[in-house]
Amino acid sequence: MSQVPGYYRMALGGIEVTALYDGHVSLNPGILKGASQETIQDLLARMFVPLSSDGVQTAVNGFLINTGKNLILVDAGAAKCFGPTLGAITGNIRAAGYEADQIDTVLLTHLHGDHACGLSADGKAAFPNATVYVAQEEAAFWLNPDVAAKAPADAQPFFKMAQASVAPYVATGKLKKFKAGNTVMPGVVSVPLHGHTPGHGGYLFGSEQQKLLIWGDVIHSHAVQFSHPEVSIEFDVDQPQAVASRKKVLEQASGEKLWIAGAHLPFPGLGHVRRDAAGYAWVPAEYSPLPEAAK
Repeated sequence: MSQVPGYYRMALGGIEVTALYDGHVSLNPGILKGASQETIQDLLARMFVPLSSDGVQTAVNGFLINTGKNLILVDAGAAKCFGPTLGAITGNIRAAGYEADQIDTVLLTHLHGDHACGLSADGKAAFPNATVYVAQEEAAFWLNPDVAAKAPADAQPFFKMAQASVAPYVATGKLKKFKAGNTVMPGVVSVPLHGHTPGHGGYLFGSEQQKLLIWGDVIHSHAVQFSHPEVSIEFDVDQPQAVASRKKVLEQASGEKLWIAGAHLPFPGLGHVRRDAAGYAWVPAEYSPLPEAAK
């Protein structure tokens, strides 16, 4: 059996947002840190999150933004870096009615392989007409040969993935670096959310008084980390900083009623954050037809 194509559209003011499903990974709840495993298991059960022998199914999402002037992909998926359950983003771009060569901009939340490996295929640019943007702090960590050489042996493959993914764009001068917090392009402001990686961050899009924050890996486990934002994950380079960034952005998102797009929230990963007695809660987007002007 096959599932329906993995894309979902919504309108944000005058721009079109398409969520793209790259696939899923199974994560062992034991990699969550900051709460007892009993508490974590209770939280998973409360949300009816299935737990298999492989772990918890966790989505990997990218987002395609059509502003009318630019076609912007935020995160490029995993390609072939992590096995057969991932790598569907290019096919879902086509299913959504676009081609890879129409994309003129790729914004990376960070350089982990499940966000960046999809940039290249067989050493060539998967998005041949795109300029790729990454935060200076992120590039200075993952793309620096001296930093990579000093990294532990088990981290070396992640540096190689990051460097290989951007290599075709470096070769053609299409890798651009920006300072966290700056406006990357008209209508798109970078939002520093450091901790998961040294330069991890999001992108705030605005149109007609509506705002969408694509926040990358702020949340890996929706069942646990909304109600317990103090829980970090083993992959966080700086766990205390990741926790601080998560708490800050959850407060902002709930207070400003921002639309949120999350890379590891259940597909399509779009919705809102609200405060509740337990801390915060995720309110997923309700299926909705597009307004005529956005079709």
